[in-house]
Amino acid sequence: MTKKDLVAHVSVKAGLTKRQAGMAVDALLDGITNAILAPEGKVSLVGFGTFSNKQRAARTGVDPQKGTKRVFPAKRVPHFKAGKSLKDLVEKGKRTRKR
Repeated sequence: MTKKDLVAHVSVKAGLTKRQAGMAVDALLDGITNAILAPEGKVSLVGFGTFSNKQRAARTGVDPQKGTKRVFPAKRVPHFKAGKSLKDLVEKGKRTRKR
């Protein structure tokens, strides 16, 4: 599903125009992004999952172009942990009812 598909889905489900749905999707994504940019930022959507950022430790690896060992620096990365309800739905392969 692309962002365009998501906007169309929100438009139909919420009875909004595509422009209004696009603004709603953009506002949601912007809110999540701004929240997880904070050092200890976290957004929890009960039943769906938690968006956060994690500190990845520095590591030694191999540069694929040169074949030499290289130290990759530590960095912060986005992280998502699925909630129990979402995990259960995925495991069972069931889709939610259409209304």
